[in-house]
Amino acid sequence: MAGEQGYGARGRAGVVAERDAAAEEALFSPAPEVVVAPASPGSTLRSPAAPAGAPGRRAVETESLWERWSLAGAAALCWLSLGIALVVEHFTSLPPSVAVAFFVLAYVAGGTFAAATALKDLFRERTVSVDFLMITAAIGAAIVGYWEEGAILLGLFSTSNALEHHALGRTRRAVRALMALSPDVATVLRDGEERVVPIEELRLGETVLVRPGERVAVDGRVLAGETAIDQAAITGESIPVSKGVGDSCFAGTMNTYGAIRVCVERLHQESTLARIVQFVEQAQAEKSATQRFTDRFEGLYAVGVIVFAILVGVVPPLLLGEGWEPSIYRAITLLVVASPCALVISTPASTLSGLANAARNGILFKGSAALEEIGETRTIAFDKTGTLTLGKPALTDVVSLAAGWSEGRLLRLAASAERLSEHHTAAAIVRGAGERGVPLEEAVAFRAFPGKGIHAQVDGDEVLVGNLMLFTEFGVSVPVEASAAADRLREEGKSAVFVGDREGVRGVIAVADTVRPSAAGVVAALKAEGIGRIVMLTGDNQRVADAIGAELGIAEVYADLLPEEKLRLIEELQADGSAAMVGDGVNDAPALATARIGVAMGGAGTDVALETADVVLMADDLTKLPYAVALSRRTRRTIRQNLAFSLGVIVVLVAATLTRGIPLPLGVVGHEGSTVIVVLNGLRLLRTR
Repeated sequence: MAGEQGYGARGRAGVVAERDAAAEEALFSPAPEVVVAPASPGSTLRSPAAPAGAPGRRAVETESLWERWSLAGAAALCWLSLGIALVVEHFTSLPPSVAVAFFVLAYVAGGTFAAATALKDLFRERTVSVDFLMITAAIGAAIVGYWEEGAILLGLFSTSNALEHHALGRTRRAVRALMALSPDVATVLRDGEERVVPIEELRLGETVLVRPGERVAVDGRVLAGETAIDQAAITGESIPVSKGVGDSCFAGTMNTYGAIRVCVERLHQESTLARIVQFVEQAQAEKSATQRFTDRFEGLYAVGVIVFAILVGVVPPLLLGEGWEPSIYRAITLLVVASPCALVISTPASTLSGLANAARNGILFKGSAALEEIGETRTIAFDKTGTLTLGKPALTDVVSLAAGWSEGRLLRLAASAERLSEHHTAAAIVRGAGERGVPLEEAVAFRAFPGKGIHAQVDGDEVLVGNLMLFTEFGVSVPVEASAAADRLREEGKSAVFVGDREGVRGVIAVADTVRPSAAGVVAALKAEGIGRIVMLTGDNQRVADAIGAELGIAEVYADLLPEEKLRLIEELQADGSAAMVGDGVNDAPALATARIGVAMGGAGTDVALETADVVLMADDLTKLPYAVALSRRTRRTIRQNLAFSLGVIVVLVAATLTRGIPLPLGVVGHEGSTVIVVLNGLRLLRTR
């Protein structure tokens, strides 16, 4: 509190920075041509993208045309060969060997990728995969003379893989597109000259020119110029953000209309954009608990299916006298319909889409587990300062108590005197006067009284601004009405200071760390989402905390907390179940790390937030939190839908195969169709708003 925790320690004179006219002129010279270097080829068949080895832009790989379209081409060749084989077999008099040759070509085209994956899993990973089941079934069909059914199986399987690869590739391409936002070169001022250099050659402290229509190449701070920057790719903000001298900006954001000079504060491989891409890729590569379970289940299940299919194929002929051909055909059909393709892809299809959606909206989940778990929490603890509040004091009240001392005069004299003080309360008063259009005057004979307040002369008037001890030192008594006004303001959680002269107290001015405009709505939205326990933790005093809690509708408030006490409370909250902690990512780092889910506010440019929290709201926007919870719950709901649907299809097809018997092509359509459906259902998360 201003008057209670030490007022101005010493005075300071304002210093206005001069702008370099030559550099300003350089800002508006023609922009150099930007040449984008080709990216190196990447990889992946059906699995999520692997994390880049380094966070730099060039570490992000792109798909070659072969990688992007090889599966589709193989599927097309498989169907073409199958069609030719059927025409030769049924509509020509050519030898049967010609039709078999085209069937073999269909097998090779449709089964090569699956066979390679199956053998790798079998010999390297020591697991039996879905691909192994499909290849086994196709070979079995060929052995008993059902070339046509085997080719149809591989055609549908390869088509399903191609669709799946294309669908999941959308999320990987979204990450690559994000990294591609960073330009290859930047215009830097060196030795008084403009030089266009690769961004890898930029050094800390150098000055980069950013012209209208260019993307910012580095994380840095504006040295000169004014503009508005579209930083939706980093923070998810929907409109460009005004930038002036001293404001920060981020690599990959788009400069709209103004020209600016930016001081390099991070090298390109350490930029916020590069680290976002790194964390998103790691999150996509990391498997959630649900996915890890289905992966373990797949190997055991596949072995079980093979054993059961062998029994179905050999027991009826040996023990029941049934013919070998129908038994083996039934066993092959069983291999197909019981394969857990849809089951295995259910989780990654949903989590990858959820992660991509979150990143597009300025929410960074550092892992699939965080995406699933935040929706399950029923307790959320908020830090107060900088999270529920704006984190800096603002002028809230001006109360006049004397005739001839209007609120305007009271504020003008107080702010003019406080302009020479460095105390945060003084800064709030000066800033508030500017926002209200109050003209300020020059103050002389300025003196600071540490822990008490200030004294100055403004336009011939003596001004005292401070607490009770300041006025007592000058022999001025504080009337009851002034003390009552100050007490009332303090009960509201505000810091109150007296304003007057040697003749008496003329009024009271109050400042407070104001609540975020969106905070009350966020708390209400979280309650509507089913968050049953919302807690506020703060190191501020109980009176201020209670006032903020009452304003926001938070009943459970803990104040006067030291950092270790915050940790203890988080541990106690966790004892009742999973708890999330929301903080500003700097002074709340220990609590964020201790909580089951740590959510950091305003992660753009904050190293501690990016390193410590499980979830980072890249913009300083608390409204992203209810969206993150809702997205998590929709992702979990989609995963459950996919799992239930895929298991249901398997049960129905297996039962039909063992009881009535179904043709292999129909079993293939049911199996592959369910796989495509769960992938498309997962991709619906990309459209969540």
